[in-house]
Amino acid sequence: MQDKYTCIIIDDEEYAVDLLASRLQILNKNVEVLYTYTDWTKALEGLRQYECDILFLDISMRERSGMDLLKLIPGIKSEVIFVTAYSEYAINAFKLSATGYVLKPIDDVDLAQALNRAIENVQTKRLATRTVVPNAVPNKIGIPNQKSIIYVDTNDILYLEATNTYTKLVMKNEELLCSYNLGKYKPLLPESIFYQIHRSYIVNLNYISRYENAGYIIMHNRQEIPVSKNIREEFLKLFNRVIIPGGK
Repeated sequence: MQDKYTCIIIDDEEYAVDLLASRLQILNKNVEVLYTYTDWTKALEGLRQYECDILFLDISMRERSGMDLLKLIPGIKSEVIFVTAYSEYAINAFKLSATGYVLKPIDDVDLAQALNRAIENVQTKRLATRTVVPNAVPNKIGIPNQKSIIYVDTNDILYLEATNTYTKLVMKNEELLCSYNLGKYKPLLPESIFYQIHRSYIVNLNYISRYENAGYIIMHNRQEIPVSKNIREEFLKLFNRVIIPGGK
């Protein structure tokens, strides 16, 4: 069974919505249109409530532009394809990390190319949420960005931090930002060395330098991280058993 891909279409002209929906069905029967919006305000409410794999968005709308709409959903995880009659906004669209930019009247070849790129990106994201090499050493997880998946060794991760709807991975030599939330990564991390000490932090126990009685820990990079009161006793039992590699 082939994967299904959900989409939302936003355009203030109803006939344009219907035309695009029919073209998508012809190009790829695995693309399902979940919702369509012709009203800017209702579209904003819909995007805040519903998630989709691919968002098709007009730029010129009666109330405000499609770009304005996109800026109000900074953590959107959908692949965004602009469908518009105006070519001059293309650069700004790609600055907003758009996957595609299709001009009206719609050319099926242009639409198919943009759709295929979006589907490839969706597949990449889905792959990144799965365990890459189960029970293998070293254990790796995938961190998706706009163009690829970066595979990282979990032993190199100092801690993960929730930042709004994003997750920041702080590693030995770099930091990575991913659009997935912290909860997506928790089941992928080895339970033997990773512990969620706070709703916003999961730490690698091997990189803790010390615990302060005030209720926080100091990591190897000198970062202070709070420990939630309700787990401090349990955490300290684990902390007392940690052996830091190399005796650091």
